[in-house]
Amino acid sequence: MASTAALVSLASPASAATATTGTVSITGDPGDWVTGGSSYKYNSDADDVLTLTGSQDNDYVRVGIEGANGDWWTIEFAAPEGQVLAAGTYTDAQRYPFQPSTRPGLDYSGNGRGCNELGGTFTIETIKFGPRGYVEQLDATFEQHCEFSTSAARGEIHLLNPPPPAELTMDIAVSTNGTASAISGKATISGTVDCSTPVRIQLNGRVTQVKHNVLIRGDYSTSVDCVPGAGTAWTAVAEPTGTTPFQRGLVEVTTHGWATDPHYGNVVQVDKTTVVRLDRIRT
Repeated sequence: MASTAALVSLASPASAATATTGTVSITGDPGDWVTGGSSYKYNSDADDVLTLTGSQDNDYVRVGIEGANGDWWTIEFAAPEGQVLAAGTYTDAQRYPFQPSTRPGLDYSGNGRGCNELGGTFTIETIKFGPRGYVEQLDATFEQHCEFSTSAARGEIHLLNPPPPAELTMDIAVSTNGTASAISGKATISGTVDCSTPVRIQLNGRVTQVKHNVLIRGDYSTSVDCVPGAGTAWTAVAEPTGTTPFQRGLVEVTTHGWATDPHYGNVVQVDKTTVVRLDRIRT
């Protein structure tokens, strides 16, 4: 008898929120350990929760099943190392993620049962990837032989996700006018950020000035909740690191901005270098 297998995934799925629709059907031969020789059908229209995710390299997909009756299953498909998962038949598959690099990976397990080893085949009829491993469509079949037995589990999958969300884009503008405080010696700079979706943008950078052969530097950091299309304003203050204050005149401002794409989880970054004129104020 096969032992219960831990569900392990070494791929990095895209994190875009999805609402998967479709059907999954599974049948088991008498003696198959995972299915117990039974058949199962799941449909998103029948309150079964189906999920479809992929890897950043488009070499792996994962089907998750949470049946309205309490069933839970995972089905995983992986291409041989260095290949993109594409339409076609993959033979000599072994248990994912422990298969040799030259072999495709397969794993159907759940309800507390899984294979220590397996042999199988799967056919990708249709697969459509979006950005960063987002899987928009999967039509596939598989046959799995737990512990290389003659009994098999077979499945048929037809799943759709909504069209993929657009990736985050953003930009940073730094005003060419700033201020230098005659009292604190600090420099205040400002600007705007633009973004394609609401997101918090982190900003940091450095203000550099040379006055009378003296190098004056100060770092700054801030964050701003960017609103798409609004040119959201930001302001930051740089405190000089030494005893010499920032003064009226030109400074170089380097700005680094970054935010996490709320759909895909990747970090988007922007760097700018701007010449800014500081006016002296008494605050």
